[in-house]
Amino acid sequence: MPAHGMATDLHSVVEQRLRRIDLRYTAGRRAIISLLVSAGHPVSIGDIAGSLPDLPRSSAYRHLVDLESAGLVRRVTANDEFTRFELAEDLTEHHHHLLCVNCGKVIDVTLPAGFEQDLTGAIGKLAEAEGFQAHSHRLDVLGICAACR
Repeated sequence: MPAHGMATDLHSVVEQRLRRIDLRYTAGRRAIISLLVSAGHPVSIGDIAGSLPDLPRSSAYRHLVDLESAGLVRRVTANDEFTRFELAEDLTEHHHHLLCVNCGKVIDVTLPAGFEQDLTGAIGKLAEAEGFQAHSHRLDVLGICAACR
C-alpha cells in the first residue's frame, strides 16, 4: 500500500480510538501524530516544540496525555530528564530501543525473527515460573551511543 494510503488509514484508526474515549481528533493531535509518523523514532517535547512551533507546549503535553490514554502513543524514558514519545506498537511494528545513558539518544531496533522468537520464549518461561501471564514485552538496552564513545 502506498505511504499516503497508510497515513490515511492511520488517521482513521486514530480518530476512531479517540472517539471511543469521547475525544475529537483535533488539528493539534493530528499534527503530533503526523510528526511521530514522519520522525520514525521517539521524539521529546522539545522536538515537538521545534517541529510544531505554533502548537503551545502546554497543548502538546495535553494532547500527548490524551493520545496515550487512547493507546495511540507510548512513552519511552531514557536516563536523561526527557521523556520521548512514539506511536504505539500496534500502529507500527514491534521493536526495541537502545538508550544512550550519556546523551539520551534513543535508537529503535528490530531484532531478527529468530532472536525475537528466542527472547519471547525466554520471557514466557520466566513469566510462567513466577505464575505471571505475559502479554507483551519491551527491551530497552542501556549503554553509550557511537557519538558519545
